[in-house]
Amino acid sequence: MGLLDFNRYATIKSVAESMLDAALLMSNATQLFGVIEQGPQFKYYIPLIVLISLSLILQTVIFALLVFAAKTNVNEIINQERLKKCNQITTILAGVCLLVNIFITSLDTQKKNY
Repeated sequence: MGLLDFNRYATIKSVAESMLDAALLMSNATQLFGVIEQGPQFKYYIPLIVLISLSLILQTVIFALLVFAAKTNVNEIINQERLKKCNQITTILAGVCLLVNIFITSLDTQKKNY
C-alpha cells in the first residue's frame, strides 16, 4: 500500500463538495421559481426571494473557493497556508449557507398550494 497523495485527496474532496453544492444550487433555483409562481400575494414572498438569492450567492462563492482549492497543489509548502485559510472561509460560508437554507425551508413550508 502506497503513501497517501494529499493533493489527490484534497482534489477529490473538493470535487465531491462541489457536486453537493451543485445539488443545493438546483434545489434553491427550484424553490426560487416556486416562490415567484406564488406571486407577491404570498406572505413570505420578499423574505424568501432575499434568502434564496443570498443562498445562491453564497453557493457561487463557495463553488469558486472549492475550484481554487481543487486546482492548487496542497503538497507545495507555499500553498498550504493559503489553502488552510480558503478551507476555513469555505467552512464558515457553508455554515452560513446551511442556516440560510434552514430559514428558507421553514418559510417555504408555509406556501399554499393553489
